[in-house]
Amino acid sequence: MEFIDLPPMLKAAGTVRLPGSKSISNRVLLLAALAEGETVVEALLDSDDTRVMRNAIVALGVPVAEEGDALRVTGCGGRFGQLKADLFVGNSGLSIRTLVPAIVASLSGCDDAGAVVSLSGVPRMHERPIGDLVDGLKQLGACVEWLGQEGYPPLALKPAKLGAERVSVRGNVSSQFLTGLLQAAPLVARDKPLIIDVEGELISRPYVEITLNLMERFGVIVQRDGWSRFIVPAGQRYVSPGRIAVEGDASTASYFLAAGALGGGPVRVVGAGKRSIQGDVKFAEALAEMGAEITWGDDWIEARGPASGKLKAIDLDLNHIPDAAMTLAVAALFADGITHLRNIGSWRVKETDRIAAMATELRKLGAEVEEFSESIRITPPAQLQRAVIDTYEDHRVAMCFSLATLGGPYVRINDPKCVNKTFPEYFTTFASIATPVPVIGIDGPSASGKGTVGARVAEALGFQHLDSGSLYRLVALAGMREGVALDDEVALARIAAALPASFEGDTVFLAGDDVTNAIRSEACSVGASKVAVLPAVREALFWRQRAYRRAPGLVAEGRDIGSVIFPDAPVKIFLTASAEARAERRYKQLIDKGMPANMDDLLSDLRERDARDSQRAVAPLKRSEDAALLDTSEMTIQQAVDFVLQQAAALRS
Repeated sequence: MEFIDLPPMLKAAGTVRLPGSKSISNRVLLLAALAEGETVVEALLDSDDTRVMRNAIVALGVPVAEEGDALRVTGCGGRFGQLKADLFVGNSGLSIRTLVPAIVASLSGCDDAGAVVSLSGVPRMHERPIGDLVDGLKQLGACVEWLGQEGYPPLALKPAKLGAERVSVRGNVSSQFLTGLLQAAPLVARDKPLIIDVEGELISRPYVEITLNLMERFGVIVQRDGWSRFIVPAGQRYVSPGRIAVEGDASTASYFLAAGALGGGPVRVVGAGKRSIQGDVKFAEALAEMGAEITWGDDWIEARGPASGKLKAIDLDLNHIPDAAMTLAVAALFADGITHLRNIGSWRVKETDRIAAMATELRKLGAEVEEFSESIRITPPAQLQRAVIDTYEDHRVAMCFSLATLGGPYVRINDPKCVNKTFPEYFTTFASIATPVPVIGIDGPSASGKGTVGARVAEALGFQHLDSGSLYRLVALAGMREGVALDDEVALARIAAALPASFEGDTVFLAGDDVTNAIRSEACSVGASKVAVLPAVREALFWRQRAYRRAPGLVAEGRDIGSVIFPDAPVKIFLTASAEARAERRYKQLIDKGMPANMDDLLSDLRERDARDSQRAVAPLKRSEDAALLDTSEMTIQQAVDFVLQQAAALRS
């Protein structure tokens, strides 16, 4: 799909079982590959990033076999068996930053002078820095060649004896550099300990905690002096724990917990909780600071909307949860003031420059955003605007902005498949807990009573009402009032996009003027037929019609309502009647209004219009397969209204 359109959401509630953690999955795959023995990995995340790591270890000579839902990895005992390989790492920063040190350590014991392992990725990967990690490896004696711009992938690794006992690495660019060195350290520290010094502040410390925890599961203990020095004693080796289960992804949990806070909830995520080794579970604490009600279990977290009904603005240092912090940026759209997210400079070197990307896309929704080198400040709009969100091939941008639909407008997400990087089923899962603002779509031939029935159903339910057929008449009327030619597509599309139309019962207003009778004139009918075939007008009215979809619900009637405008409408009615019955109704309406009418002419006109409407190239009149047929030839208006209300009964629960 090039894009996915997400409708306004009324609420969010339910339970989500989290997919496996990407951070844990890729660390476990590499540790299992380096260990002695066989490791059965359960609940492994299946995504683009984990496939990158899986393909890489296989290419390096590590046997991998599927066993039902689990994966059996036969470890290489600290030395990869195949050291002539070209590895493609996509846009997986964790993969390349952990594979490179492990491959360098394997090449240290390689006698084949022709051995070489190259690593490359997508264009964005070649813009993500890796120079600090390579500088650290060169301190150990590694041989690394840049195949493009120095300091960035692609690169080639060649045999070189590693001999140093100490290495330093900057900590303020990416904690993955330290993770890569730590995971490779036991392969280097065979005869003497290896000391890793961290220069400057170490960011994203919880991710390093994950690394240390998993290394211990595989038999390697790391000593440390705070966050500035790590010592890996000599003689340790990775040994398979036999079986290991991957926790649910705490970063992914952030989207659903935020959905619970924004959509009322409760939303429970299962797979990460009080016992989680992932730092991103602390996202729930940040959400609680915004006023959300949070409940914890050992392996689950639940979120509800704030008792006050509105989230509070926050000013937080989020260095410890940079990935989950992106979710807070969208939650800030619903806060009661200015939100400042600080110490997130690492966003700049992720899948995209996330500070710039988030600022750009938040502004599309109407927010005021101030962008700084290491922080972002967000002022929410009075009302969110419909937006087309660009995702920059970044899965987290796509997932974050789905949340803007909770109490907001339609949101179009471009390139939704980018979520395959970590959570291919994201949009399906989001749909399972989010309830769209309901729509009752009513279609049918001219004079079938759509307008009267739609207005009364909307009044009974307290829903918004849209007479979409009148919109084309209104465009024609507004165009004629402004002196615009009815074939001036550009000018008419401009009018259609900003059409100040509203509907109250059977009355139609244009900029506050009652134009109910005016749009039924012969001139407007002819004009409506002319403007309805103009693509730019139809596109403008497509979004104009969708804008009427607001809580608590919408009754929309008119052409292609259920097939094109609101294809997800849970209730669709095709309301019809015989030509004779419709002509008689139209005759009575005209007579009641003191207007001249001839029954034979009305009947002939309706039959001609039915034929024309059913055969036209653009939006021909036809009943959709999922629409309930309602023939009102022998029914009163109230009976028709009662039928529709019965069909819509489930929407009121």
